Amino acid sequence: MSAAHHKVIIVGTGPAGYTAAIYASRANLAPLVFEGVQPGGQLTITTEVENFPGFRQGIAGPSLMDEMREQALRFGTTILAETVLKADLGARPFVLTTDKGEYTADAVIIATGASAKWLGIGRDEQLSRTGGGVSACATCDGFFFRGKEIAVVGGGDTAVEEALFLTKFATKVHLIHRRDQLRASKAMQDRAFRNEKLHPVWNKVVLDVLTATHETPMGEKVEKIRALHLKDTVDGSESDLPVEGLFVAIGHQPNTSLFAGQLPMDEAGYLMVEKGSSRTPTPGVFACGDVQDPTYRQAITAAGSGCMAAIDAERWLVAQGLAE
Repeated sequence: MSAAHHKVIIVGTGPAGYTAAIYASRANLAPLVFEGVQPGGQLTITTEVENFPGFRQGIAGPSLMDEMREQALRFGTTILAETVLKADLGARPFVLTTDKGEYTADAVIIATGASAKWLGIGRDEQLSRTGGGVSACATCDGFFFRGKEIAVVGGGDTAVEEALFLTKFATKVHLIHRRDQLRASKAMQDRAFRNEKLHPVWNKVVLDVLTATHETPMGEKVEKIRALHLKDTVDGSESDLPVEGLFVAIGHQPNTSLFAGQLPMDEAGYLMVEKGSSRTPTPGVFACGDVQDPTYRQAITAAGSGCMAAIDAERWLVAQGLAE
């Protein structure tokens, strides 16, 4: 049985994948989208999105992704609940093997995103999904912690930058690090130590997230963070740190293992694209969203790069005589 062929296949969804699908379908490219293991991407585990233009009252992350998905379908995108297991990008047409079949494409748009690294204790990731006061994105969720005492875990530039950003909202930000000095640059550390709201918590790791039950205005019971159970890395002693929010800033892992050895990546595993475009060094392969963005990682920038990828793919296909 021969593989089904498409002009454009988009691997992954989220703001980047869905936007690429909207633009590609409106260009009459009839794109095929594979949803993967997390349809809708990271926003499906975000309770409220208040910084995406066009929603002045905010919108729930899953609702925003549903709207984008339906918009892509409206213009003729085909979306399959399949996960790509293997990608052969060595020759055209490109061959993608999923858990349900084999497909070929003239052009491939990669929008597989990135995943936040969690602490490995389970409760942190669980509470991030239920709006329990745990997050991996200060820019996304900092506003919700106005007037509260919170904590950030991490010791690099990203952790310090997130902690400094959160001092705009929180009354106090505890920066928890497993060592007695930060890995962040000296300039970043100087900024941190000058900020009266930022309090380093040295030689500590988080063993558990302690919660209390709250009732919402709708009468629903939800678990909210009330404290962190910490362990001292020097003497082994344990203690509780009362906080109402936890931001995990120990990095993100781009979902690029599928393309290892086929596409160039930076040292952290992010796909490398030509500056000012979505083009990878392999003609006909494009990347958008967090899979190629270690800097911004926002829904709006992911959506913008998804638009770029679809336009780049359309122009490339036309230049190859594969589309009108």
